[in-house]
Amino acid sequence: MTDLQPLQIRTPWQDPPADGGAIEVAEGVLWLRLPLPMRLDHVNVYALDEGDGWTLVDTGFDTRHARKIWARLLQGPLAGRPVRRVIATHHHPDHLGLAGWFQTEHGAELAMPRLGWFMARMLLLDEEALPSPQTLAFWRALGMDPEVYARRAAERPYNFSDVVAPMPSGFTRISDGDVIEIGGRRWDVRFGHGHAPDHATFWSRDDDLVLAGDQLLPSISPNLGVHTTEQGADPVGEWLDSCARLAAFAEDRHLVLPGHKLPYRGLPLRMRQLAENHINALTRLLDHLETPRKAGECFVPIFKREIGGDQYGLALSETAAHLNHLWRRGQIRRDTDPDGAWIWRRA
Repeated sequence: MTDLQPLQIRTPWQDPPADGGAIEVAEGVLWLRLPLPMRLDHVNVYALDEGDGWTLVDTGFDTRHARKIWARLLQGPLAGRPVRRVIATHHHPDHLGLAGWFQTEHGAELAMPRLGWFMARMLLLDEEALPSPQTLAFWRALGMDPEVYARRAAERPYNFSDVVAPMPSGFTRISDGDVIEIGGRRWDVRFGHGHAPDHATFWSRDDDLVLAGDQLLPSISPNLGVHTTEQGADPVGEWLDSCARLAAFAEDRHLVLPGHKLPYRGLPLRMRQLAENHINALTRLLDHLETPRKAGECFVPIFKREIGGDQYGLALSETAAHLNHLWRRGQIRRDTDPDGAWIWRRA
C-alpha cells in the first residue's frame, strides 16, 4: 500500500480501540480492531447492534490469537449477545478470515458479494507447497530481482487457507444497488473495483455513516495488483472508474468507517486524492519509460522510492497494474527479451 499525505482529512479519534476493547462511533455502532502479522498490522471491524444480537462487518484473519481476542470481545463489548450475521466487504483474508468460523461455531449468516464468495471458496482449495510453473513464468516476465526470485521459488507461498477458516456452502448475496438493513439503519450498497472485484461499500440513508472497507481508506491507498491468475487485468483503470463514480455520492458530512487506519471526515477531498495518487504515478511512469525497462525497474516513479523486503511482491504486482493500464491505452508497448522478460517502452 502506498502512503499518501491527507490534507483537511479530519478524524474524531486520535487513538484506536484498545486490544479487546471497542469505541462507539455512532449509536449502536462499535469500532473494534484485530491485529495482523504484517507491516499493516491491524484491520478495523465494526459491530452493529441488532437488538437481539450483532451484525459484524468484516472479521480479521483466522489465527489462534484472533480467536482469543474475539472470545474477549464477545463477552466484553458485545455483552454476550450472539453474532447473527457477518457481512464481508470483499474477499481478502484480513476481512473474510473468520467468516466461516462465525458460520460454523456461532450459527451466523454470511452476506457478501457473489463474486467475492466464489473467489474465496476457490482460493481455499488452491493450496500450493511451492509456486506454480505459471507463477514462476509470470515473475520472470515481470523481471523479478534474481535473488528474490531464487528465494521465493524455493519456499512455500502464501496460501489463502493459511489465514481463512473453511467456509461452509451457502451465503446471502449482496448486489450493487441494493438497500440493506443493518443495525436499525438502511444502507445503499455501492460497489467499487480495482483493489478487489465487487468491493461493497455501505452508505447510510439515516445518518452520515459510510462503511468503507478498503475502498475509501484515509491515509493509504490500497494495493492495486496484477497476479498470475489474470495477467492482463487493468485494476488501475477499474479503480479510477470507481473513484469517479463513488465521488458523486461523497459529502463532507460523511463519517467514513474504513478497513484500516482511523475513521474520518472529508470524503470528497479524499476521493480526489485516491484518484490523483495513481494519475500522477502513471504520468511519472510514462516519462520513466522513455528508456526501455522491465517492471522490476519501475518502482521509483510509482512509489517514489525503491522497495524491498516483504513489500517487494506487492510492489511488483502494483507496478504490473500501472504498466497494464498504460499498455491497454496504447501509451506504451511491450516486447519480450530472450529470457522471457517483458520490456516496456513508451509508444
